[in-house]
Amino acid sequence: MRKKVIKKPAEASSTEEHPWLDLAQVAQVEVTSEEEAHPVEAALLPEREGGWRAAEPGEQLLRLMFDEPQTLGRVRLVFEVTETRTQEFVLRYMASSGQFQEVARQQFNFSADGATREVEEYQVNLQGVEVLELLITPNIGGGEARASLKRLRLA
Repeated sequence: MRKKVIKKPAEASSTEEHPWLDLAQVAQVEVTSEEEAHPVEAALLPEREGGWRAAEPGEQLLRLMFDEPQTLGRVRLVFEVTETRTQEFVLRYMASSGQFQEVARQQFNFSADGATREVEEYQVNLQGVEVLELLITPNIGGGEARASLKRLRLA
């Protein structure tokens, strides 16, 4: 018997049709706060590990400003949190209109003994994107929680 292991069709097509953007080459990043040991590059660049973590508690903003307007077809966000809390994020973009448009607003309940990882992947059709913002409220109940982001990928 001859056998060949192949990729599922959805996996093969999504990667080939929408390769991840090299954010180091196409965008500048602004961030409201970051720990020295967990810089924002660790969440944005594929060769970096560990993710980004804010140095200060409370709401944080991560902003990507593209050198040239981009067309985005896919957005993947990965969060890993080991404390029990309810986090909210807002993903929005601005095109040539100068007005921000919301892509997603999501709340997630993290639990130290259960759900510690949130993966969100959005299939989108965003044209002429000049700015992409991710606003993270690490604990909608307040307190000293610090925002973090394991990974952000765009295609």
